[in-house]
Amino acid sequence: MRALACFICLLFMTSCDWLAPGDVKTRKWVELEMQSINWEELDQYPLFENCDELADKQEQKSCFERTLLEQFTRTLSDFEFVLDTTVQDTLYLDFLVTYEGELQVLDIEHHDKVADQIPEFEGVVVQCLKVMPHPQPALKRGIPVSAKFRIPMIIETEEQE
Repeated sequence: MRALACFICLLFMTSCDWLAPGDVKTRKWVELEMQSINWEELDQYPLFENCDELADKQEQKSCFERTLLEQFTRTLSDFEFVLDTTVQDTLYLDFLVTYEGELQVLDIEHHDKVADQIPEFEGVVVQCLKVMPHPQPALKRGIPVSAKFRIPMIIETEEQE
C-alpha cells in the first residue's frame, strides 16, 4: 500500500508538466532554442551571382570577399587621385549587407593625411558600393539576416616628380 501511495504521489508530481498548456511548452522550447543559437556566426555568407551557395562556409566567405574586392578594384581604377605627398595607409571600411541584400557604408576609418589629400575618397567608396551588384543576403537558420563586415583597403601612392 505504501508503494502504491508513493507511486501515485510521484505520478502527480511529474504529471504537472503534462497538463501545462501548449503555449507554455512552446515558450520554454523557444527560450532554450534562442539560448543555443550562436548569433555571431552566419549559416551562409552573402553571395554574389558567381558564388556557389552549396559550397562550404569558408569557400562562400572567400568568394564573397574576392568578388567584393574585385568590384572595388575595378571601380576605383576608373578614378585618378592626385596627391602632394607619398601616402601609405590602411583604411578600414565597415559596411552592412542588409537582409534585403543592399550594401550600406557604416564607417570609413582612416587617418587625417588621407582625408586631407583625398577629400572625395569617402564619396567614391560609397559610390562604389552603390553601383556594385547586390548580393543575396546572409542566412541564419534559413532566414535572411543583416550582416556587418570590415575590410581593409591599403592605399599606397608615390610622389610624382
